Amino acid sequence: MVVLVVFVVVYALTAMVIGDMTLQQSSNLTRFIYFAIAGLVWVIPAGAIIWWMERGGKQRG
Repeated sequence: MVVLVVFVVVYALTAMVIGDMTLQQSSNLTRFIYFAIAGLVWVIPAGAIIWWMERGGKQRG
C-alpha cells in the first residue's frame, strides 16, 4: 500500500514538473491534452501494483 501511495505522489509531481517546464510556450489545447493523458496514464502501473498486492495475498493463504 505504501508503494502505491509513494508511486502516485512521485508520478504526480514528476508529471507536473515536466508539463510545467516543457509546455510553458505551448497552447492551452496542448497543455490540456498533456495533462489529460498524464492524469490517466498513472492508472496502468497503479493497477499492476494492486494486482501484485492481490496476488501476493492469495499465495500466503
